[in-house]
Amino acid sequence: MDDNDMEREFRRQRRLERLGCNDPHCGMCGENDDRALEAHHVAGRKHDPATVILCRNCHRKVSDDQRDRPPFEADTDPLLYAIGSFLLGLADMLRIVLAKLNEFGLALMARAAVIEGGAA
Repeated sequence: MDDNDMEREFRRQRRLERLGCNDPHCGMCGENDDRALEAHHVAGRKHDPATVILCRNCHRKVSDDQRDRPPFEADTDPLLYAIGSFLLGLADMLRIVLAKLNEFGLALMARAAVIEGGAA
């Protein structure tokens, strides 16, 4: 193993340590290249420490969705706001996952029809 290989492996180990697992995958699209994965704060960094692993592309989408939420006001109950933010964060991710499930389901059915049609 030369110096470049050692440095590459060192960077990889640092990324895996930051992500908190040795076999990370995007929780939305399944991307598994650790160079493209990040920790996403589901409720927003200021409201709850819980994170999920997302690829940079999915992370950008749901982080942008977080910007559309009502702002935290001084007289707002912080716990209730955090719970609401967490639930909306999950909904943002599920909305994208559901669209992908629908896309995959339709593609699978279309492919099954082509295979069945060709076999007849």
